[in-house]
Amino acid sequence: MVTPVRNIVIVGGGTAGWLTAGIIAARHKGRADFTVTLVESPNTPIIGVGEGTWPTLRTTLSRMGVSETDFFRECDAAFKQGARFARWTTGAADDGYYHPLMLPQNFGQVNLAPHWLADDGGESFCDSVCAQGRICDEGLAPKTIATAEYDALANYAYHLDAGKFAPFLQRHCTEKLGVRHVLADVEQVLMRDNGDIRAISTTQAGEIEGDLFVDCTGFKALLIGEAMGVPFRDCNDVLFCDTALAMQVPYERPDSPMASHTISTAQSAGWIWDIGIQTRRGIGHVYSSNHISDEEAERELRAYIGPAADGLSARKIKIRSGHRETFWKGNCVAVGLAAGFLEPLEASAIVLIELSAKIIAEQMPACREVMDIIASRFNATTQYRWGRIIDFLKLHYVLTQRTDSDFWRDNVRAESIPERLQELLLLWRYQSPWFHDEFDRVEEVFPSASYQYVLYGMGFRTEVDPASLGRDGRVAERTRRENAALTQKLCAGLPRHRDLIDKIVAHGLQPV
Repeated sequence: MVTPVRNIVIVGGGTAGWLTAGIIAARHKGRADFTVTLVESPNTPIIGVGEGTWPTLRTTLSRMGVSETDFFRECDAAFKQGARFARWTTGAADDGYYHPLMLPQNFGQVNLAPHWLADDGGESFCDSVCAQGRICDEGLAPKTIATAEYDALANYAYHLDAGKFAPFLQRHCTEKLGVRHVLADVEQVLMRDNGDIRAISTTQAGEIEGDLFVDCTGFKALLIGEAMGVPFRDCNDVLFCDTALAMQVPYERPDSPMASHTISTAQSAGWIWDIGIQTRRGIGHVYSSNHISDEEAERELRAYIGPAADGLSARKIKIRSGHRETFWKGNCVAVGLAAGFLEPLEASAIVLIELSAKIIAEQMPACREVMDIIASRFNATTQYRWGRIIDFLKLHYVLTQRTDSDFWRDNVRAESIPERLQELLLLWRYQSPWFHDEFDRVEEVFPSASYQYVLYGMGFRTEVDPASLGRDGRVAERTRRENAALTQKLCAGLPRHRDLIDKIVAHGLQPV
């Protein structure tokens, strides 16, 4: 007898729970036999520090039917056009580079990296191939008030108030997408003889049965960890940072400039994030407790913030870098912190939620009999993505030239570098990464352009045979001129970041 999959139960709220609910419910909207129920404890606070996103969130919110104007107004949101990494290479005051969200000019037609390496023209790699670094330097927004919702003149993501984002999603999911919301504490996970979850037993709402359970219970991992017994795989031998201290810092004035990029500034044993949203900056120090004490880490954080930190307290968050050995077991799949967590260097937490929920929604098993096949595919894809994110985060550390502390010296030890990354670093000494090469899988999280921005932003050199440049030399030169013209045009036509945010809040963006 075929057992249809019709009742989806998401356990846990927060960004992971409500994004997952919204993605699944929007995909299956209109199915009378299909239900999405989200069960969350009324007594468990959300973590609330995931403030950086990827451009994927624009598509996700649009498909859920969310108004971008409402999102800006209710989530204290701002634009994010990438990240600037300061003091990662040498530690000097003028040491910095951008990882923007725009691809290099004509990226699909010509690889500009070898041409820049042969003749940089006195420009940084980012400025030579892309307009976005200059846009960020000048404090500009990635679009105008006349640009339709979710459209862009320069690619963008968001900074947001995570404490406001989850309630915003909750309202949309329950009012527009038909998600059933149950406030209840889980007492017990009830299993079937075959190892599946039959139901969860709750204090306030009794038993809640389901065909597929999504574990969004955060670090507790009540379903995938405690009930299903799936082990956690640490990667703290690769990524050393295991603690964060976070502060919310008000602006000096309501009209203070607001960066449209994340600022990541390296410290003696970690780095500090600086994220601007409408009413404040979220600033936090991510560090290795094996290399610095909590007290010294807080002193570095307060020194970075300056007098604005006076009277503010720092919230301590433990980071256990790693992920589950299996993400989907039986009829239980883990999403968000229940699946794993990595330091927020490239804001990968929310995009992993989106990507996982998208697979679940699009590959929703019609019946239990095919669920294990889909679970196997999901696990393979998700394992690959986590591995590539770990590689990419480690790349920022292994390229450093800093030797001023044990932290930076330990990060370049060969035994701390994943084997795949070691192979790629050797390859890239002779061959610049490009999308035709090792980045052709649909499961890729970071495109080859991202590797180029970090590699050449941090001074990595790929050997270039001058004879090889002639094949597309004219195309490369024309493309660099096109980028210079586009940079000039955008910098002249885009509004200041805060000015656009103020207009969105007051008047709204054009509907799609």
